[in-house]
Amino acid sequence: MNKQISGDLAIKVLEQIPTPVMAVDTDLKVIFMNAAGCKFLGKSFDEIKSLYCYDLFNSLHCRTPECRMKKVMAGADICTVRNEVKINERTVYIEYTAAPLKDDQGNIIGGLEYVLDITERVRQEQKLREQSRTIMEISTPAIKLWDRIVVLPVVGVVDSVRAQQMMNTMLKKITETSSKVIILDIQGVAAVDTAVANHLIKIAKATKLMGCRCIISGISSAVAQTLVQLGIDLGAIITNSTLEDALSDAFTLLNLEVIKKK
Repeated sequence: MNKQISGDLAIKVLEQIPTPVMAVDTDLKVIFMNAAGCKFLGKSFDEIKSLYCYDLFNSLHCRTPECRMKKVMAGADICTVRNEVKINERTVYIEYTAAPLKDDQGNIIGGLEYVLDITERVRQEQKLREQSRTIMEISTPAIKLWDRIVVLPVVGVVDSVRAQQMMNTMLKKITETSSKVIILDIQGVAAVDTAVANHLIKIAKATKLMGCRCIISGISSAVAQTLVQLGIDLGAIITNSTLEDALSDAFTLLNLEVIKKK
């Protein structure tokens, strides 16, 4: 009697949980779906029971080795992962937790799944990534300064992510403009250390592989002293203290001459 009362109470608790909870047998046929799950699928339990869960959810993991329900029934640990499901032609992003369903003797007789709809969270994450990408592009503008000459003014901190963005921007601009000289102006870089210097050297080498020379401008006296103290050798990379001098060197590399009108 107590077991029956406990069982009834357990069902009532599951029915009142505001997110989908599902149980399947070892063949992945649905043996339980709470009210939130039925609402999520837009079906009654009478329509759902005995159907295969993969026919109901049609997710990216269904019918693949990534199905966590099959994994936990095979002895894997309880796990929580993200997934995408198709509900009435609508893509819904979910986070689900799969666990084995056991009888009183501890034998696995099926699986349990607890589902969270994280569609709004995923959309916000995508929006933040897009905004971050836009900010990075704005903060790393490659400007065509002259025919076959591009300048990339760098302001702020240069870390590995920023350096990769700078390299992508420069290489893309070289392809678009057929540039032969890239001026990397670091006047606005707060500090130059070994890591920053190595990033600059890698960028210069990458541009050279595309047949383009890299000139680094904006080398202040403090930056020059730091590079010397750190023993950093920029090799054959042309460096200048000002953008004006860098542009002059770019003209020389391209055999161009500026003539003042009288």
